[in-house]
Amino acid sequence: MAGSTLASPSADPAAAAAAASVSVSPGRETWRRFRRHRLAMASTVILLLLILGVVIGPWIWTVPINEIDFSAQLQGPSWAHPFGTDDLGQDLLARMMYGGRISLAVGLAAMVVATLVGVVVGALAGMSRRGLDPFLMWVTDLFLSLPQLPLLLLVIYLFREQLKAVFGVEGGVFILIVVVIGGLRWMPVARLVRAQFFSLREKEFVEAARAQGATKTRQMVVHILPNAIGPVIVAATIEVSSAIIAESTLSFLGLGFPPDIPTWGRLLFDAKDHLDVAPHWAMFPGAAIFLTVLSINFIGDGLRDAFDPRRVI
Repeated sequence: MAGSTLASPSADPAAAAAAASVSVSPGRETWRRFRRHRLAMASTVILLLLILGVVIGPWIWTVPINEIDFSAQLQGPSWAHPFGTDDLGQDLLARMMYGGRISLAVGLAAMVVATLVGVVVGALAGMSRRGLDPFLMWVTDLFLSLPQLPLLLLVIYLFREQLKAVFGVEGGVFILIVVVIGGLRWMPVARLVRAQFFSLREKEFVEAARAQGATKTRQMVVHILPNAIGPVIVAATIEVSSAIIAESTLSFLGLGFPPDIPTWGRLLFDAKDHLDVAPHWAMFPGAAIFLTVLSINFIGDGLRDAFDPRRVI
């Protein structure tokens, strides 16, 4: 009796660890693995600070974004203007916070469009066993072969004025940029979802659902897609950073938002002729774009590692 009670503690830790690993839910395990990715956690903090800055900042720093002060043209950072001023004396901190809302909104909205289209196309291709899959992949390859930046410039140049007349200047340009960027960024998501569906549709739980009479739609939505959501989330985070860069590129080329809507890319475009006398004008929006994109990419890396149990973190 005494021997058995003394021997049990040496065997209990392994059994307890195994039981604990089994009892932990997949969501908690994913969160635990993500927290151990230091760069991803630091990037999450930086991204949250940027989001809070552009969302809550205008309530604290109440300087109007279009207030002109010719006596303060091209001033560097100061207590009155922490990020300096532009060539019209407008406060760059206020304009950056307002423009950051639009830049981040474009990235998120374009990500939603690209992810939805990619998931639908990839799911239909992954569940198809005959003619639909080759056709959808042909369409995907066709879009992949298109030169994206020239096509973006062409479509925006052709349809910008029509949408402005219908939705207003800001609304029309926003909708056009989101639809065009999202419509040209869904292909990697579609390929990823298709591959996930190919690997999951023959699993036992899908076979059991099929044997119970589940329709293809139910198999896709209820049984397969939830198990493929991890890689989709990782791809979606990358789409956000790609969309922000695309919007900034369009604005820097003068085909994005107009001058009175100061997105980060538009601020860079306006600053390019004054780099020698006012480098701060380009430095702050450039740093905001850099930190946002870098943070999102590191978060994507952390999510990829967290969703992949084969990776050691």
